[in-house]
Amino acid sequence: MVVPEKISLREGEGTRSSYELIRNVFLKRFSNPALNELSDAAAIGDLVFSCDSFTVDPIFFPSSDIGKLSIYGTVNDLCVSAGEPLYISLAVIVEEGFGRGDLERIADSIKAAARDSGVTIVTGDFKVVEKGKADKIFISTSGIGTRVPRRSSAGSKITHNDSIIVTGPIAEHGISVMLARKKIFEFKITSDCQSLRSTLIPLWKRFSAIRFMRDPTRGGIAASLNEISLSTGLGVRIYEEKVPLRKDVNAACEILGIDPYYLASEGRALIVVGRNDATTLLRVLRAKNPRAAIIGEIDKHSNAVTVVTRSGGERILDFSRALNVPRIC
Repeated sequence: MVVPEKISLREGEGTRSSYELIRNVFLKRFSNPALNELSDAAAIGDLVFSCDSFTVDPIFFPSSDIGKLSIYGTVNDLCVSAGEPLYISLAVIVEEGFGRGDLERIADSIKAAARDSGVTIVTGDFKVVEKGKADKIFISTSGIGTRVPRRSSAGSKITHNDSIIVTGPIAEHGISVMLARKKIFEFKITSDCQSLRSTLIPLWKRFSAIRFMRDPTRGGIAASLNEISLSTGLGVRIYEEKVPLRKDVNAACEILGIDPYYLASEGRALIVVGRNDATTLLRVLRAKNPRAAIIGEIDKHSNAVTVVTRSGGERILDFSRALNVPRIC
């Protein structure tokens, strides 16, 4: 493999290049038991700790904005890692000339999302850089939560025949941002950006058979499933007819020539759970999320991610090799 001398957008967008860069640059140098799990947050004793940064174009999109995204994204990283969110740090960098009204609107969104998620913003930072040195506004966050006792999200716990569940329809955030960027207004698709706290924490407390969770943001469910396959050495098989996808989202994806499996969701989670508990967990989940579904299983006879199509064929679902939707989270 030829390693490029310069970093490109591809390395930041949930592609195979992203995965390889993280392993070869960062994990190679910082390896330790907490980091090596490559979970969305680190479980450290009784605490769960996460950090994230947010850059999205446009900064306001249907039903949400970069402010809500920054809080919900951090809260959800804690929740999929078996952490009940408590506190968040907030660092904001804006360009010279950024509108004060827009900053206040974003701050109001942050306040509302924090209240909705049950977290408190306890520290932060604010910087202004010269015009042209950033793109409007960047937000960085860290989150701390308490770990649900005796629970953790770890790829090392995943075994053959485990079931894979998604908590709701996929791709709504990614396509919403893309349509807003291209100013295509025929579709009334809103981002799925929301807190997963009330959905996931009760599941962690009830089901000891949960092996792993991830919120499929950059790179969509395709990237998340491939990360599972690579980290475990096992295969993943999903079924096209079982993956929940809104008709209007699918139609918009077809018009734009984008595979929805590669689009980010900001209010969904993938759950890997022991097969014997999957149906019961799904029943509990559907009480709040009617379109949650068991979409596939872990397969020891393969080391790839495959999709069984509606016609009965099978195709490989690899990491995205193209830059589908840059700067969406």
